[in-house]
Amino acid sequence: MARDRGGPDLFGQLLMCPMLDDRNDTPSAVQMAGLGVWDRASNHTGWTALLGDARGTAAVSPYAAPARAEDLSGLPPAFIDVGSAETFRDEDVAYAARLWQAGGRAELHVWPGGFHGFDMMAPHAAISQEARAARLHWLRRLLAA
Repeated sequence: MARDRGGPDLFGQLLMCPMLDDRNDTPSAVQMAGLGVWDRASNHTGWTALLGDARGTAAVSPYAAPARAEDLSGLPPAFIDVGSAETFRDEDVAYAARLWQAGGRAELHVWPGGFHGFDMMAPHAAISQEARAARLHWLRRLLAA
């Protein structure tokens, strides 16, 4: 919305396991039905709470569900990380790919075996420490540029 309204200029997007697609129909959403801390049913409930009856229809704004945006050009650099074992995996990978296709910059991390919120639930695990370090490294590079 900031891009479309001419500002303010955003410096970056730090997206940690972002919830981007209200349609809830990606392969990972289907695969994770009934599994994990945020499964397909939780996702349905979350999107319905935000969008009501519009959830899953063509009436959904891309400002509410970024996966609906047709044009991702001109967006700020993005850091996207997601676990390989979570509902949001495929929509997050698709968002990164669409940013690249639009000429944007994205750094994507898909953490092997990571589930939704793994870094908060198991903060001392090696994968959690690596995820936090990668985010911090990206942020430092962004701010130094």
